[in-house]
Amino acid sequence: MRAAMTRIRFKGAAAAAAAVAMAVVLTACGGDGGTDAPESEQKQPNSSSSGKSSPVDAEESADPSVVLASVKGPDGIDLVVNSAERDSGGFVTLKGSVTNGSKQQFGAQGWQGGEQEMAANGASVAGASLVDQAGKKRYLVLRDTDGRCLCTKFTTGIAPGKAAPFFVQFPAPPAEVTDVDFQIPTMPTATIKISG
Repeated sequence: MRAAMTRIRFKGAAAAAAAVAMAVVLTACGGDGGTDAPESEQKQPNSSSSGKSSPVDAEESADPSVVLASVKGPDGIDLVVNSAERDSGGFVTLKGSVTNGSKQQFGAQGWQGGEQEMAANGASVAGASLVDQAGKKRYLVLRDTDGRCLCTKFTTGIAPGKAAPFFVQFPAPPAEVTDVDFQIPTMPTATIKISG
């Protein structure tokens, strides 16, 4: 009887030790990268292997004194494009700002576009596109393998009277194409010149 009780206690202790070890292993292999930062502050996957820069690099502010285009949308929303730079990796990055001239919070309604894959991006510029009129080709926003756009997400929206910077990345048109139309849902088309 005593030997049987010792074996049961040994098995119980071994099972408890195995459970603790498994918990440690599972914690070390957690799925969120171990950060508690909000999604807007986390680095999205670096896509350098496919020639794209990471959004963290792209989020550096553009020179606000340079204005490639400025458009006014409904409800007092103003969008300014300050730069459109071609990169040797085969993409174009647009940077600018959005100003909310209304009296209510702006959540970029409709700006994520109608694509099912992009709907999860929420308040963002995921529905933007570049159009090469001469070549009759439309370029959609780049995205990672999880369908996240390589663009700004306005996580908390834009407060009345405030401005927020934005960036958005597209596949680059052919090198000879410099003039393109920047389109975003609900806003007028802005013709811009690509540099680089």
